[in-house]
Amino acid sequence: MNAHEGKHIAVLKGGPGAERDVSLASAAGVAKALRSRGMEVTEIDVRDGNFALPENVEIAFNIIHGTLGEDGELQRILDERGVVYTGEGAAGSRLAFDKIATKQTFVKHGVPTAEFEIIQAGERPQMPPPFVVKAPRQGSSVGVSIVKNAEQIDAALRDVAQYDETLLIEKFVPGKELTVGVLGELALPIIEILPKQDFYDFKNKYPFLNPGGGGGAEHLCPASLDEATTRRLQEIALAAHRALGLEVYSRVDFVLRPDGEPFVLEINTIPGMTEVSLLPEAAAAAGISYGELCERIIELSLEKRRTP
Repeated sequence: MNAHEGKHIAVLKGGPGAERDVSLASAAGVAKALRSRGMEVTEIDVRDGNFALPENVEIAFNIIHGTLGEDGELQRILDERGVVYTGEGAAGSRLAFDKIATKQTFVKHGVPTAEFEIIQAGERPQMPPPFVVKAPRQGSSVGVSIVKNAEQIDAALRDVAQYDETLLIEKFVPGKELTVGVLGELALPIIEILPKQDFYDFKNKYPFLNPGGGGGAEHLCPASLDEATTRRLQEIALAAHRALGLEVYSRVDFVLRPDGEPFVLEINTIPGMTEVSLLPEAAAAAGISYGELCERIIELSLEKRRTP
């Protein structure tokens, strides 16, 4: 019998943001896994702050990616209601979701990250191409545009300005796209991402949401890296996780330049949990089943809430 058998878990899913369909897919997997481990599960589609929770819920499993679920807002609401939930608290979630605040924190703590500048919509960047334009408060590569030459600047700025008035301009770093899952104090095996088209954007992350529309990516897990590089990247992932004050779980995205220099791009505090998602794949490579991963997230979250 596992520690949570018979316990009542509320799985919070959906959300109002661009990643709603991904959240619903993640939640289906989580709910199935928790039920298979003997827990009572109530799935709740959360579209805004006005949602009802059943009584006698031990913990709310927050699997809402992006807006509301990952930006600290849902955490604030649950804190006010006195409801225990999975993942990071309001402050850590808010910080990690803000790409600008995250990069500023990385610089302060010596976590390697690509050169960047901050501009307002309507301004032009000082940095020459190639660079990446990012909306600072969107998830899953939503509101991201790569600028390879001067002719692409205006269209990219217009596109990303739809999402925010403040824009992050980040130097484009060519190299291997890698991601490292962090579970408590454990850095999971590294995954190398080989997108079939362009970069690892929303279309490539979730091709099942766009059947027939191209996209997709191959994953190498563990990544084809030597032992020293692997260990270094895992240590940097843990340092990035701690720099933002995170304690439960996350996924840290990297680019590894051909000369071996790593750069942390961002941290996801509610990474995807679909059947094609990276965190469950990395956990499986470490011998942690999908169901066990869900249960460990619950246990780590309860431990964090028990600690004064």
